[in-house]
Amino acid sequence: MRNVWRSRIAAVAVLAVSFGAAAALAQKVPGELTVARIYSQPSLSGQLARGLRWSPDGKFLTYFERKGSGKDARLELWSLDSTSGERKLLVSSEKLLSIVSAGPAKAVQATGLGRIAASEYQWAADGSALLFQTGESLTWFDLKTQSARQLVAGKAALADPKISPDGRYVSFVREHNLWIVDVASGKERAITRGGTEEVRKGELDWVYPEELEIKSAYWWAPDSSAIAYLEMNEGKVTQYPLVDFSSYTGDADLERYPVAGGANPVVHVYVAQLQGGEARQMDTGANDDIYLPRVDWLHDSRHVAIQRLNRPQTELELLIADAATGKSRVALQEKDAYWINVSDDYYFLKDGKRMVWSSERSGYRHLYLYDLEGKQLAQLTKGEWEVTALQGVDETRGTVYFTATEKSQMERQLYRVGLDGAGFARITKENGTHNVSLNSTGDKFIDTYSNAMTPPRQDLYGTDGARVTSIAENKVAELADYHLSPVEFLSVPSHDHVMLNAMMIKPRNFDPQKKYPVLVYTYGGPHVQVVVDGWGGAGFLWHQMMAQKGYIIFALDNRGSSGRGHVFEEPIHLRFGAQELSDQRDGVAYLRSLPYVNAKRIGIWGSSYGGHMTLHAIFEDPEDFKAGFAGAPVVDWHYYDSIYTERYIGVLPQNEKSYQESSPIENVAKLRGKLLVAHGTGDDNVHFANTLALLNAAITAGKAIEVMPFPGLGHGINDPAARRLMMERATQFFLDNL
Repeated sequence: MRNVWRSRIAAVAVLAVSFGAAAALAQKVPGELTVARIYSQPSLSGQLARGLRWSPDGKFLTYFERKGSGKDARLELWSLDSTSGERKLLVSSEKLLSIVSAGPAKAVQATGLGRIAASEYQWAADGSALLFQTGESLTWFDLKTQSARQLVAGKAALADPKISPDGRYVSFVREHNLWIVDVASGKERAITRGGTEEVRKGELDWVYPEELEIKSAYWWAPDSSAIAYLEMNEGKVTQYPLVDFSSYTGDADLERYPVAGGANPVVHVYVAQLQGGEARQMDTGANDDIYLPRVDWLHDSRHVAIQRLNRPQTELELLIADAATGKSRVALQEKDAYWINVSDDYYFLKDGKRMVWSSERSGYRHLYLYDLEGKQLAQLTKGEWEVTALQGVDETRGTVYFTATEKSQMERQLYRVGLDGAGFARITKENGTHNVSLNSTGDKFIDTYSNAMTPPRQDLYGTDGARVTSIAENKVAELADYHLSPVEFLSVPSHDHVMLNAMMIKPRNFDPQKKYPVLVYTYGGPHVQVVVDGWGGAGFLWHQMMAQKGYIIFALDNRGSSGRGHVFEEPIHLRFGAQELSDQRDGVAYLRSLPYVNAKRIGIWGSSYGGHMTLHAIFEDPEDFKAGFAGAPVVDWHYYDSIYTERYIGVLPQNEKSYQESSPIENVAKLRGKLLVAHGTGDDNVHFANTLALLNAAITAGKAIEVMPFPGLGHGINDPAARRLMMERATQFFLDNL
């Protein structure tokens, strides 16, 4: 069967390499957007301050500032007084250049460990120094003397550096082991030994950060006496080859990728004391086929909090383990008939007796106050809206800060509430999306704000709601040249009487007496919301360009997407594509009811899960969708990773029927419209095998599919030249077929 597959792929190879010669797009008209301009520099989304960090005492905000342009460009590190707004140069460009390499950053996939951005610098706990990481080296910069010294010289690639709470040591991961270096002497010491590619100590694998959004695999005790770390044994995890097709010898990188139903990494928590001795394993139970998605120290430095999640992801337990003995007890348990979404929305109070905990047990994520014996002391938030992030707890004032959808499902606003549940209030005022970073004292925050028509800007506020100063205004004057069409937010009824959030962009000089084709944008899957009152970047500008070319742009958040609580996600349980497509069909029914929509010319596009949804739509609803563009689509969930897939459509083999019914490939023979697929051959997330399986099924069914493969590129096709080519082809594809 594999040989037949290969011969069929060879037979359509001419299709896969011929798309670079796409028909020329229309001549540029003044005031009209083009793909070339959208995907080139300077960005039409503008530029924000980079490297924003709070000083440990919360009194200063530091950030990089670029001076000049081109060959004359230089980078400086500045500080901003959070009370007065006064700015001062902290580290000059000359000193930064001697510390930080000016070479280009290595391209990484934006999935797995690529989801975790490397920290450009860190503050020492006492505010006296900064730590910089450059490739294989760590540099300590004394702010008082303005002197730099190399703590760790380049020997091998290192990752995840952290300064100990007492400032005496810097820890890091190198060659699959955990190391520390003494700041005063520069002496290095291994905390773990025996780490390998197969058995990682203090180092994350691919799937944990990708699907559990864990950001590190080790944690300092608050008193710097010990380090808790994960040991991840991947010996039984599938090694998936990512083939380098440009090599003459078929070179490949082997990726540890646990597929649905396959072996997961076996994970344990250990505590290593800095004075030495054998690391102590914490008791997380006899069953190894589990997940340990979160680990934290309690403030006493004697106990470790470990979250334990069963493989079906329906039971989450909070364990409190004794760091000295390893013995543990269950302090709290959550159960869900569908699945549990792991989050970072919890906080252990310094009294060692209480914690702020979040739960979706009501159908919406809300905050609760518990003691460490599992007794609920208070419910802090409630309502048919969700807490989207716990931003911080000011224990002195007894105040909890969080962002939520209370004002609107399409917005993110900052709120406060007391630890007793009293004093609920909204702090931010402007309609739109507020991404917030609080300082350590809980009296100031960075507000990165945008709305659907305005690129993000950065401001400094007090938690009383008073604006201190602007950090980056980010006014993009050029946008005015393009006369962007307004985004209209809508409520569309489903056939079973659920109001669905939608948005629409109409062509410039819209005439309601005319008939317009429609381009539907979709993602449709868990943890993503496309109908938001926030800036959408290059994708939004591409939609504006298509509106300028005479298309109505439409997007709808179907059930299964985020922003409306767990209750809105649940209908996709054990079946991908059915509820989502049903809601999208209701969206099309709404479009058909509009006198200015040409119902015979509706197209759809999306990437990743949006690509998967595009396939469901174009195969299963050919009456509504005439053309589709799918980027990096999942076509068969047997190919996808264990944690994500099993969370929603169940573990194998008992849920095999769910996997078959959730695959759009089963309906490829129904294809009547035109389909364009783009996919990177080096995609470490949705493997290129998905697109090859789609091609194979299409050939069997006698259906023609246009495929753009991008050699060696990853999930997001982030290479600028490739991204531009892909979007040029997508533009012409819809011009030709709608």
